[in-house]
Amino acid sequence: MIAVDDLIALVRNYNPNTNEDLLRRAYDFGLQMHEGQYRHSGEPYFTHPVAVAAILTEQRLDDATIVTALLHDTIEDTKANYSQVEKLFGTDVAELVDGVTKLTNLQLSSSETKQAENFRKLFMAMSKDLRVILVKLADRLHNMRTINAMRPEKQVVKARETMDIFAPLAGRMGMQWMREELEDLAFKVLNPEGRASIMRRFVMLQKETGDVIHRITGDMRHELEEAGIEAQVFGRAKKPYSIWRKMQEKDMGFSRLSDIYGFRVITDTEMDCYRALGVIHQRWRAVPGRFKDYISQPKSNGYRSIHTSVSGRDGKRVEVQIRTRQMHDVAETGVAAHWSYRDGVRSQNPFAVDPAKWIANLSEQMIVEEDHDEFMEAVKLEMYTDKVFCFTPKGEVVKLPKGATPIDFAYAIHTRIGNACVGAKVDGMRVPLWTRVKNGQSVEIITAEGQTPQSTWLEIATTGKAKAAIRRALRAVDRERFIKLGRELARSAFEHVGKKSTDKALDTAARHLRIDGRDELLARLGSAELTAREVIHAVYPELSSVEGDVVEPKRAVVGLSSDQRFDLAPCCQPLPGERIVGITYRGKGVVVHAIDCEALASYEDQPERWMDLHWHAGQHPPVHPVSLELTIGNDAGVLGRICTLIGEQKANISNLQFADRKPDFFRLIMDIELRDAEHLHSVMSALEAEGDVAAVARHRDPTRLSGYSG
Repeated sequence: MIAVDDLIALVRNYNPNTNEDLLRRAYDFGLQMHEGQYRHSGEPYFTHPVAVAAILTEQRLDDATIVTALLHDTIEDTKANYSQVEKLFGTDVAELVDGVTKLTNLQLSSSETKQAENFRKLFMAMSKDLRVILVKLADRLHNMRTINAMRPEKQVVKARETMDIFAPLAGRMGMQWMREELEDLAFKVLNPEGRASIMRRFVMLQKETGDVIHRITGDMRHELEEAGIEAQVFGRAKKPYSIWRKMQEKDMGFSRLSDIYGFRVITDTEMDCYRALGVIHQRWRAVPGRFKDYISQPKSNGYRSIHTSVSGRDGKRVEVQIRTRQMHDVAETGVAAHWSYRDGVRSQNPFAVDPAKWIANLSEQMIVEEDHDEFMEAVKLEMYTDKVFCFTPKGEVVKLPKGATPIDFAYAIHTRIGNACVGAKVDGMRVPLWTRVKNGQSVEIITAEGQTPQSTWLEIATTGKAKAAIRRALRAVDRERFIKLGRELARSAFEHVGKKSTDKALDTAARHLRIDGRDELLARLGSAELTAREVIHAVYPELSSVEGDVVEPKRAVVGLSSDQRFDLAPCCQPLPGERIVGITYRGKGVVVHAIDCEALASYEDQPERWMDLHWHAGQHPPVHPVSLELTIGNDAGVLGRICTLIGEQKANISNLQFADRKPDFFRLIMDIELRDAEHLHSVMSALEAEGDVAAVARHRDPTRLSGYSG
């Protein structure tokens, strides 16, 4: 275990003015509280908080964060409480320790609903003080470094949680080194064979090529010295998980993978970054499409660097990152740079981002999403994606995730622009809305008054902000449609019991059903969240049973105006209980189709002719025709038994024709009259159980619609 003097020395290295007494008191208090507690490995438990504190010293964090690390398990696992910690170490530390305790109790890998709710709590904790997450990430890192002491099944749960949640979060916060180590430690648990194979191939590669890193690092230093550029050069092999992921994404073997080595050039000034880039590109060939300038277009977490890939004479590629010392500090500590110290004073790093603004930007569209699935989708979209940078026609920069479309661009500017979007131009050329925008492109959004979002946009949009705005707009449009349909359903249901659906009657029903107003009642009725029977019963409980009476065939369909007549489409023969849609015909009223009817494909480009229809609630008479195709054995009495079987199911046979006659079997088309889809299921089940029936299926003939046109 790290001794208190050694821990204080680690802090004093970057902050000579540290409050040594505070750190010593926190160390002693934690040691006392955890006395007699041991980890799975058999070590004293307090070795863990001290190791977490040591990890945070690598990021040069302030005293409050180091003290929080030392005490982060005291409220949860010992007799210490919030008041005691607040009295001894102040409100700031007490709130941080309490925040870490609450995060520890979140079951982030539980069921979807619980996971979504806990993610909300995670973001709320982050929004209060981001240092809570910094301590939690360091806590998880040390637990992953010592995970071998856990039970195998617990190791897998923790590793999966780390891979899915904590590693991407560390990356999003700009702590790429921590993300890579967390991923690799989790990879070692989740796929030990895969990781071992990568390590073996590395050893073989080193035997074949020698120390590539040392050789290339020396070459780069020589070229930079020749150009008079002062810079430090570091090289390393990429982590096994990073290589494994690249192999999976590109579907290629290790031997074909090129950029498995990475090099970092740290310069004194921003100008030297670009000079160093020129030197490297002169010495080695640049790989097209692998250049990114995050200095002129920094990431939202403050990350700045030039990325390029170059290839040598042997064709092997290496990745090179070029940045200044200040940029490197932010790249190593990410959002944590806001609290870091250098030489005893808080770093005045111009590239460090304001944590409050960063978390507000991250959680802006997440917290408002009520639906758990949509919220989780927003979390994954906003946290786990790389960025591209596009420009407005005025030259302003818009940051979007990789794979974003002009619709995402429009909503990133303003929700009003997104909702009114009808088209887009990329670099002056008109493009479809599903086009994927690329780095550096200029995007112009074309809008039109009266335009509303389309449901297909949900498939095109990639950002959580755009998807959430589209869903809100669609819900508003759907609500109007559902209210209109609900009004028609209510009118029909009330007429069915000899009453009128007046506003007063609907207000009464809403009050009795404890629904917030008449419009909400109609919207729920139209969206099938509420039945007409329930509405009738709320106003006229003595009449609602009439709802079960037989429905007149001419009033079987709801959703038509009083002057519209309808026919059931002969091509698909829809039945009550099946989803239906209406197609209008000039002079012929409305033809009602089953929603899966093949004939509807002919009307896809004529949405103005479609009508949203429903079957009237209640019992329908057995007058709805359906054609069945049967294959039966060619034996005496078989056809008679089948006809009797259908009659026993209270269904009437209206027509019968033989489609095929063979020595062993007959295939015939039989028209029968049924009540509804449930009645059809009963008839077909009875036929399928008959030993002489080889096959039975519903027979639909699209050519029967030929009499309808216009």
